[in-house]
Amino acid sequence: MNLTATLEGGCLCGAVRYRIGGPVRDAAHCHCTLCRKASGAPVVTWFTVAPRDFSLTRGRLSTYKSTPGAERGFCSSCGSPITFFAQTSPEDLDVTACTLDDPETIRPDRHIWTTTRLSWLHMADGLPDREGE
Repeated sequence: MNLTATLEGGCLCGAVRYRIGGPVRDAAHCHCTLCRKASGAPVVTWFTVAPRDFSLTRGRLSTYKSTPGAERGFCSSCGSPITFFAQTSPEDLDVTACTLDDPETIRPDRHIWTTTRLSWLHMADGLPDREGE
C-alpha cells in the first residue's frame, strides 16, 4: 500500500481526534495475541505512517507499555486503541485503520503474526500470510 492523502480519525467517544498528513506506507491485518488482548477483537488492521505526519487535533492519548520498548496509545475515556509505537522502529507509527473516519481508504495487503491466528477465524480474502511481522 502506498497512499498519500490527508486522513482524519478518532476514538469512539470523540475525545481524541487525529490527522495524518503524509504517506501511508503499509497496511496489514495483525493476528498477534497482544493486539487481540488490547482490542478485544480477533484481528486488528493497522497502517503505518511517519510519527511526524501524525498529529492530534483534539484531546490526548494515554499510553500503555505493552512490551519492553513499545507502547500503545488509546483514549482514556472510551478505551479505543489508536496507535502502536516501537522504539526499534522510530520511523514508524502504526495506527488502527478502523479509527479512521473513512476506513475504506486503507487496503491491507497481508496478514501478520499468523502463527497465533485463532483457529475459528477464516478470512478468505486471498491476502498472503506472514508468520511474523
